[in-house]
Amino acid sequence: MLTKAYIPYGGYYSTPFARWQGTLANVNAITLGAETSQRWLAAQGWDAKMFDYLILGVTVGQPKMFYGGPWASALIGAVDTPGLLISQACSTSTTGIFQAAMGIETGLYENCYTLAVDRCSNGPHTIWPNPAGPGGQVISENWVMDHFGFDPWGGTSMVQTAENVAKEADITREQCDAVALRRYEQYKDALADERAFQKRYMFPIEVKVSRKKTLTVAADEGVMETTAQGLAGLRPVLPNGTITFGSQTHPADGNCAVVVTTREKARELSANQNTEIQVVSYGYHRTKKAHMAMAVVPAAQMALDKAGIGVADAKVIKTHNPFAANDVYMAAQMNIDVNGFNNFGSSLIFGHPQAPTAARLIIEGIEETVMKGGGYMLFSGCAAGDTAGAMVLKIG
Repeated sequence: MLTKAYIPYGGYYSTPFARWQGTLANVNAITLGAETSQRWLAAQGWDAKMFDYLILGVTVGQPKMFYGGPWASALIGAVDTPGLLISQACSTSTTGIFQAAMGIETGLYENCYTLAVDRCSNGPHTIWPNPAGPGGQVISENWVMDHFGFDPWGGTSMVQTAENVAKEADITREQCDAVALRRYEQYKDALADERAFQKRYMFPIEVKVSRKKTLTVAADEGVMETTAQGLAGLRPVLPNGTITFGSQTHPADGNCAVVVTTREKARELSANQNTEIQVVSYGYHRTKKAHMAMAVVPAAQMALDKAGIGVADAKVIKTHNPFAANDVYMAAQMNIDVNGFNNFGSSLIFGHPQAPTAARLIIEGIEETVMKGGGYMLFSGCAAGDTAGAMVLKIG
């Protein structure tokens, strides 16, 4: 259990997520994230030099990524602040916030900026020399498509891991479709009253397309309407499977940031002095090969145990759910209502930029908990390699 790490209320943002090959398809995710952060910090009236450390999360290679953390620090204006680059697939944000919290807990630093950025669009094509290959042909890899399609240890695609869990847990196509429809309805709640909920935390992206023209992305781009009839008409992604393109997420682009600091500094920076957000615990797990969705439950239970609470004590639950089967499985295993969590949105609907995905879900969870008067918030989500990361926050 952690006792010293806090997040200022309002000390975070998420950009809209843009479906891949959309408006953000050709922009370096690191420079875009830094530019967005710089504008956001200016809007708060904060000097970036107040941060004594920066954690940068990226999973898809970007130009000049070698310089990652220190470069991002300099770009946001924290020119003397060191930075660390981390990458743990879809658990990148969760791990980044936890690493920041551990630094605060141990006194290593006092005010940490965690920035998560990614661009699934136009991912790099990596080649390695192979003099022994036929005709000297190179060894090549597509960072996005090849990794989504094949786990070198698990030996399967991501969607196959979901099908493996569905088969073992007797999860049906009908259950997956029903959850996908419910998650879309929950997402629509965040769009009510001119996106009132999203405007609590969402910060627009500005993309310079020329010296004279700038495009602003103020809302999620590329979210598809979901209907019961539309879901029923889709074919499974894999033959005889339960998952369709309507009950799995889509790759996306975007960035998020979360400030993790001391209790005193959090009070100073908070948008509401009466709201306190404590990072309480972290959980992790690696499940059996090619059953990624199963890892979410032990990770969540570990975070709950470390916090000294049960799942019934969590007023708000958010999950990274790349496949509807993830939520069906978790609900059954933890004896919770599958329709009762992931209010206001989830990655199944608004997309999956990888590194920022969990951060947006955690931010949404904070805001929902505040709206409910405070309490514990649980986040848990799977990640590549049959792993998962989870976190408990206390908000009040």
